Amino acid sequence: MCGRFTNEMTWAEIHALYSIHDAPPPSSNMQPRFNIAPTQTVQFAALDKAGNMELNQGRWWLVPFFAKELPKAAMFNARIETVDTSGAFREGFKSRRCLIPADGYFEWTTNEVDGKKDPWLLQMPGGAGFSFAGIWAHNEHLDVTSCTIITAPAVPEIGHIHTRMPVILSPETYGAWLDTGIQGSEAKALLLGSQIDSQLEFHRVSREVNSSRYEGTDTKKPLINSL
Repeated sequence: MCGRFTNEMTWAEIHALYSIHDAPPPSSNMQPRFNIAPTQTVQFAALDKAGNMELNQGRWWLVPFFAKELPKAAMFNARIETVDTSGAFREGFKSRRCLIPADGYFEWTTNEVDGKKDPWLLQMPGGAGFSFAGIWAHNEHLDVTSCTIITAPAVPEIGHIHTRMPVILSPETYGAWLDTGIQGSEAKALLLGSQIDSQLEFHRVSREVNSSRYEGTDTKKPLINSL
């Protein structure tokens, strides 16, 4: 699963990640975010009606287009095994795919000494920005735009931290993932064959991150006595 992530990139860096260079990015006072939690607003990249990449934002907890109220069931992750068949996710997988920018995410293990949860920060080398594979929706009845992150079984390199992982795509395949001409098992194979999660580096961080209300700037500071 992926229940918390970071995004310290500037607005210009996010534009560069998606090669949106036709014009300088609009000015923004977007602040770095160190502990993004489900239901909060996040950025995502998708194709507009003309087929051009554009940046949008929405609630990180999918609200299907047919929902009459905000869903109480967890909708911040969509399992790759069922994303194309689940009633909540299949329309997004078919026609509304997106890329969610980030530069780290958290997972937790149970400490054998005190039984409490230890958070781990997983990042690309050098803390480079990357993109989760996602899907998005717009619910006209509730006037809510939202998105969710697709997850898959963890690669061996991080399997000791968690059995699942968010799908992180290679930049070379961004266009292919957003191409809804690729469907079904072919689209799933694209996700599994293009993920770069095996490159992730990780270390333990402060337990202050365990609270979704924590927004400090030291979440990426490793513990001196990391296991």
